[in-house]
Amino acid sequence: MADITEEAIRQGVESFMATFGRLPPNFALMAEHAPGAFAGYGLMRSHVMRDRQEGGALDLKTKELVFALLDTLVGQTTGARNHAAAAMRLGLTLPELAEGLVQVMMVGGITTWNVSGAEVMRHCVELQKAASHETG
Repeated sequence: MADITEEAIRQGVESFMATFGRLPPNFALMAEHAPGAFAGYGLMRSHVMRDRQEGGALDLKTKELVFALLDTLVGQTTGARNHAAAAMRLGLTLPELAEGLVQVMMVGGITTWNVSGAEVMRHCVELQKAASHETG
């Protein structure tokens, strides 16, 4: 494998570790069996997922919310839950999430809420309850 591909894979893995604390299984599978594709994705992700102090235009909370909303729109519930949880760890509130999910429903119809949006909201409500029990 070329050095540039290995470096791109490293950056992609580091990007996932920085935002999720792990390399999701589907991306690990891609890295193993389609390393060139993962390298390209990894470079793009490492660039997009920079916080403001690293040169990003948007803060990470906003980027995670955008990914949660886009994943909701396309019915990718697992990704939406993961990105919404990451956004909450960065300070996203439940009212902010709810408002964004309603915007998605306005564009994608009630099915987006029924297929993914409600599950994303439920997941984040449970995360907030668990966090408040840990701190309270």
